[in-house]
Amino acid sequence: MSVSDQFVFGADQGGQPVGQPLRLANRHGLVAGATGTGKTVTLQRLIEGFSDAGVAVFAADVKGDLCGLGAAGAPQGKVAERIASMPWLAHRPTAYPLTLWDVHGRSGHPLRTTLSEMGPLLLGALLELSDSQQAALYAAFKVADREGLLLLDLKDLKALLAHLKAHPQVLGDDGALFTQASAQALLRRLASLEQQGGEALFGEPALQLEDLLHPDRDGRGRIHLLDASRLVHEAPKVYATFLLWLLAELFEQLPERGDADKPVLALFFDEAHLLFADTPKALQERLEQVVRLIRSKGVGVYFVTQSPGDLPDDVLAQLGLRIQHGLRAFTAREQKALRAVADGFRPNPAFDTLSLLTELGIGEALVGTLEDKGTPAMVRRVAIAPPQSRIGPLSEAERAALVRHSSLAGRYDQAIDRESAYELLSARAAAASAEAERAAQAKAGASTAGAPAAGIGSMAGDLLGSLASQAMKSAVRQVANQIGRQLVRGLMGSLLGGKRR
Repeated sequence: MSVSDQFVFGADQGGQPVGQPLRLANRHGLVAGATGTGKTVTLQRLIEGFSDAGVAVFAADVKGDLCGLGAAGAPQGKVAERIASMPWLAHRPTAYPLTLWDVHGRSGHPLRTTLSEMGPLLLGALLELSDSQQAALYAAFKVADREGLLLLDLKDLKALLAHLKAHPQVLGDDGALFTQASAQALLRRLASLEQQGGEALFGEPALQLEDLLHPDRDGRGRIHLLDASRLVHEAPKVYATFLLWLLAELFEQLPERGDADKPVLALFFDEAHLLFADTPKALQERLEQVVRLIRSKGVGVYFVTQSPGDLPDDVLAQLGLRIQHGLRAFTAREQKALRAVADGFRPNPAFDTLSLLTELGIGEALVGTLEDKGTPAMVRRVAIAPPQSRIGPLSEAERAALVRHSSLAGRYDQAIDRESAYELLSARAAAASAEAERAAQAKAGASTAGAPAAGIGSMAGDLLGSLASQAMKSAVRQVANQIGRQLVRGLMGSLLGGKRR
């Protein structure tokens, strides 16, 4: 197999290039290792390889370093020495076609989806709902579908929940699932999500998947980078839920491709343990199923984490590429995990895999690839090739220039708030209120118009009685005022007379 049939990312101890066949790149992969062992540079090199092959990439930039892909590298020091040790490596410093995204729209194009597209299962995982609360959410979505109420952003869902609280009969047979307590709990969870800034994820214009797949003008795959440097710390559930939604949406929308020369898209999920941490069983089973089947849609999924143990066994069993950087094992638990990592590779008689895991230097990794027939190859010790783009982040000015000159500039930047559940339910409430007011006025008018004619005399008598009463009260007030003035005069005279004495 020629190098052109692979995406090459390093060299073995004999100096020979190491890579993965492009036609097997949809078999997914893993980049693992302790902090500071070189995972980010490896990730950058893999992304470049896919882009050079014309494969689109979507990656999460957790540390803020991957955006260096948008600028040409300037190799020096040990990086230059590594390049010189790989004479077959056609290293040309270059910038890659990069599109920047940010859920909050601060350092890239705003990244949004809608509640209707996300659905109740993923939304329930995001809100960390109990079973009863999840059932209430399903009931609410069912009503929205039945009545044509679009759920685009959080205010739409809050308006729907308030509507169902006030009109429980709308739920029909699902009324038992939607209690006042569950509704209140859902509203509290939504308020908490808003406090974390999660409302920015929902709305329109929503991300269009075809925008991720368009190649650059020079034929290279475009790299889409989500700035998750703040998101993963401030709202990790929002980060994980968006990536899960993206994976599920690709699976639903992309056509079957069967065996192809290369994938159409490579996904890189950093901090992959967040995708599976505290995930409801139903959602985890769905995720594992999607990972297993999405390769037939031409999508390769690459997980990035510290230890392979962060991923479920069913996911690990599906990985075709494993790049394992150095690990540290100080406790009995860590040593047990280390043995599990070593056992995951096909042994190589040239070295002891278990011992080597703790001896790897920065930029070195144990690599397990797939052979041309799809069977696991023996594990190899590999020196990762340096990327051709910059190792390190872009400046704020460079990021701003990329966003400003992006082919998607202006398409997602301005939020759109079209008619949806909030507006429709508000209009219904206003119409119902106006109708009730008209009915009340009509009832009052009918009561007045229907009074008997004999009542007129009674009304006149009442009026005269009222006038007489007012006249009497006026006379009493005049007498009281006169007596009051006399008393005051008498009192004042007494006081003044006393002084005279």
